[in-house]
Amino acid sequence: MTRLFNEPAAFADEMIEGFVASHGRWVRRVSGGVARSTRSTPGTVALVIGGGSGHYPAFGGLVGQGLAHGAAMGNLFASPSAQQVYNVAKASDNGGGVLLGYGNYAGDVLHFTQAQEKLRKEGIDCRSIAVTDDISSAPASEMHKRRGIAGDLTVFKVAAAASEAGYTMDDVVQIAERANHRTRSFGVAFTGCTLPGAERPLFTVPEGRMAVGMGIHGEPGIGETDIPTADELAELMVAKLLAEIPEGVQISGARVVPILNGLGSVKYEELFVVYRRVAQLLTKAGLDVVDPQVGELVTSFDMAGTSLTLFWLDEELEQLWLAPADAPAFRRGAVTAQALAADDGGLADVELSIPAASAESRAAAVRVLAALGAAKDVVDANAEELGRIDAIAGDGDHGIGMERGVRAAVEAAADAVVRGAGAATTLHFAGDAWADKAGGTSGALWGMALRAVGDALGDANAPDSGAVATGVADAAAAIMNFGKAKVGDKTLVDVLVPFRDALEAGVQDGRSLTDAWGTAVVAAQQAAEATANLLPLMGRARPHAEKSLGTPDAGAVSMALIVKAIHESLLQENTIENSMKETA
Repeated sequence: MTRLFNEPAAFADEMIEGFVASHGRWVRRVSGGVARSTRSTPGTVALVIGGGSGHYPAFGGLVGQGLAHGAAMGNLFASPSAQQVYNVAKASDNGGGVLLGYGNYAGDVLHFTQAQEKLRKEGIDCRSIAVTDDISSAPASEMHKRRGIAGDLTVFKVAAAASEAGYTMDDVVQIAERANHRTRSFGVAFTGCTLPGAERPLFTVPEGRMAVGMGIHGEPGIGETDIPTADELAELMVAKLLAEIPEGVQISGARVVPILNGLGSVKYEELFVVYRRVAQLLTKAGLDVVDPQVGELVTSFDMAGTSLTLFWLDEELEQLWLAPADAPAFRRGAVTAQALAADDGGLADVELSIPAASAESRAAAVRVLAALGAAKDVVDANAEELGRIDAIAGDGDHGIGMERGVRAAVEAAADAVVRGAGAATTLHFAGDAWADKAGGTSGALWGMALRAVGDALGDANAPDSGAVATGVADAAAAIMNFGKAKVGDKTLVDVLVPFRDALEAGVQDGRSLTDAWGTAVVAAQQAAEATANLLPLMGRARPHAEKSLGTPDAGAVSMALIVKAIHESLLQENTIENSMKETA
């Protein structure tokens, strides 16, 4: 388990601070992550990678000459926010465009896509590559649904080498896509990982058993088996990978890079014992082994496990893989780099201005803050249970992510109210803070929801029940349009849609906001409970759908809890207002 930490919520930031302090020759701190502390060739493509923290050396350890230009680093096991990705990309841009690289997870896709759109609007040529190497996470017929694990390294390395060689953006993208197509990985785990401050691991494996097909966020494997010998494990992993040869590859005489990756708690000596048999099996299969890598390259905090990656080379990919690189956690060959001057630092956070607002809207902003405070209290009280629910078929971090997001939202909203913000601006600040600090899919969606409600309320008028209902409807539309989830997919949409419909119906019947919201809460709670009978069709739980039967969706439960808490906040406000009227 994790033993050394201060405040769990500050762990990721403090980790990055220490990483930069100890690796200043390669990286500098920028808002949202790290960027190279050395000069890059002007006019070349900048590779910006990223994902959640907890996977070191991914992602910050792969920033340096010949590898990534920057890394957006989210909270533990949570994707960086769109703003973090944008900030790192701006700090890393060399004038030749930006290629964003990340593992194929819903939260990463959402946030990196948002950042990409923002960069493109500013005239920066921005493309993306989502790594999909994990053969356990989807069948070969649905490779676009596969998640990215240790194969991140092969894709990022050759893309970065192509950039260093002066390839155009189109050619760098083509190389990255070819590397992704030719990379396959398979992993196992013996124990789960425990995040700082958590009382128990995100998942457990029975004593003497091994989870097969494990992901790097603690996602359950596709099965279990007795713990094998080192040779038997090597035989299992090699057999799985050789059963799926990338299209266009002739196995006889093929050249392949094997990467035996430790997930956090397996010792290097153990890995070497396993690799001994891996090497024998690859040679027996008629393969030429090139530059094998054995060690910790993409970890999962303190998880005990390992993964094997095979990177099937062609002549160009081999040349790029073997090109020099100098990053904190990956070095080869000779690289000469000039340090940046002190005034070449990254972007700094700036205080956002507060637009003018009416007195009525400022009063409404106070009520918004009270509602967010109620949401914070209920999330804090239920964070552990939300994590437990999420761990049934996901990665178990939903409660932690929701805590980070709602706390940041309350802090931002409180600052906005003190500075005289109206309802819209308060919600905008809160939504952006939620997305930025929570990361992950839920962070993106809740940030989007608060912004949509803010747009409907505005800063000029006193919000009425119709504006609130419109805001909720707009939030639902934005979430479904961006996340592509629909009712029945076992997501928060299964709660949001019936809540929206009931709220709209109550408002149209002329009921007060408090009454209409209360009726909608009942619909939300019933819908959340009903998700226990659904199979997940979206997100990390999808590959383990059957495991979630009988358990409600964590995102659906947290939404039902929050809308209920907001209703209680509305009731309390009404009580206070009535008491004031009676006193007057």
